[in-house]
Amino acid sequence: MRRSEKQFGHMEAELAKGPAAHGWEGQRWALSRVRTVIGRRFHLTCTIQGVRKLLVRNGWSCQVPARRAMERDDGAVAGWAREVWPCAEDLRR
Repeated sequence: MRRSEKQFGHMEAELAKGPAAHGWEGQRWALSRVRTVIGRRFHLTCTIQGVRKLLVRNGWSCQVPARRAMERDDGAVAGWAREVWPCAEDLRR
């Protein structure tokens, strides 16, 4: 899907409004959501892979949280890994 710089600029403006402005809860974009916005706004259909290539070609990248959740309980995680995970691993075998 080849788009001109002007067209991609319009798409970036739509994405800058955030997912909530387009009817989704949360503030994270997913490729399927971007694809839906492209379809609604520009009346174009494209694949998920096409959306990914379009975004990468224009300098967008995947974002991964840089820190752990504040609610995380390291003690509970360690207990789960020590007690529950070995049982689950045995069931797989």
